[in-house]
Amino acid sequence: MDQLLALRVFVRIAEAGTFTKASDSLDIPKPTVTKLIQELESHLGTKLLQRTTRRVTVTPEGAAYYQRALRLIGELEDMDAAAGRARAQPKGRLRIDIGSSLASLILIPALPDFRKRYPDIQLDLGVSDRSVDMVGDAVDCVIRGGALQDSTLVARRIAELDYVTCATPGYLKAHGKPKDPAELGRNHGIVGYFSSLTGRPFPLMFTRDGEALEVQAATAVAVNESTAHMTALLSGLGIGQTFGFMARPYIQQKILTPILEDWHRDKHPLYIVYPPNRHLSAKLRVFVDWAVEEFAKWSSV
Repeated sequence: MDQLLALRVFVRIAEAGTFTKASDSLDIPKPTVTKLIQELESHLGTKLLQRTTRRVTVTPEGAAYYQRALRLIGELEDMDAAAGRARAQPKGRLRIDIGSSLASLILIPALPDFRKRYPDIQLDLGVSDRSVDMVGDAVDCVIRGGALQDSTLVARRIAELDYVTCATPGYLKAHGKPKDPAELGRNHGIVGYFSSLTGRPFPLMFTRDGEALEVQAATAVAVNESTAHMTALLSGLGIGQTFGFMARPYIQQKILTPILEDWHRDKHPLYIVYPPNRHLSAKLRVFVDWAVEEFAKWSSV
C-alpha cells in the first residue's frame, strides 16, 4: 500500500463526503480509491469512515486521524516547496470559483500576466454567481463579494466596488427620469436580481446624507446572474443597480444613463476566500498575492 497516497485519498473523502468526488478531484479510479481506504483501515485496525447510501462521514477515530493526516501532508508539502523553491516555479492545478462578471471583465483579461509569471500553474475556473461548497467541491479558493456567511473561512479583502443606478436613454425617454428613489416603486419597471441560493430578490439600496432607503419594487424582469442582469439593462427593460466597473464603459458610450446620482449605495466588499484547513501551497499563495494586486486596481475610491 502507498500510505501517503492512501492518506491523501482519505483526506479528500473526508472533505468531499463521497468516494466519487474524491476519485474525480484526485483523478484516481474509484476502485483504486476504495481499495486504498480498505487497506488503510486494515493496516490501522480501525474504521475511519462510515458509509451510507448518500454520504460518507468520518468516525470519531477517523476525525482524529484526519487532523493528523492533514498536518502531515501540509508538512510534506512545505518540505517539498522549501527544497524546490530555489530552482523551480510554483506548479500544479488550482481550482478557482468566481462570479461571472468578475471573471469576464477583470480576472480573465488579466490572466496573461499571471500565466507569464507562473506558466506551470494550471487554473480551472468555475464561473457562476452561485455559491459553492468549497471543501466538498475541491475548490482551492473563491472570489466573492458581500457579507461572508461562514466565519470559519480565511478571507482577504481585495477590493471595494461601487454601484451605479442606470437605464437606457430610450427607457428614460419613454418613462421619464426619476428624481427620487420613491418613484421607482410607482412608475417604473425594475431590472431585479435574485439570490441563486434562496430565490430571494435583492432590494435597491440608497443612502444620502445619513438617510437610507430600501426600495422593494415590482420587477419587470429579474435574473440571478450578473452578466444577464447587464444584458437586461442594455435591452431597455427597466432601471437597475449594477457595479460601476460594468456600467461605466456603456455610460461613456451613452448606451446607459446614470440616474439618482445624488444618492449612493454602500460599496460592495470583495474577498478572496479559502478554507483554514486547506494547506496554503506555494501555487495558491502566489495566486492570492497576485489577485490582491490585480483587483486593487478596480477598487473604487
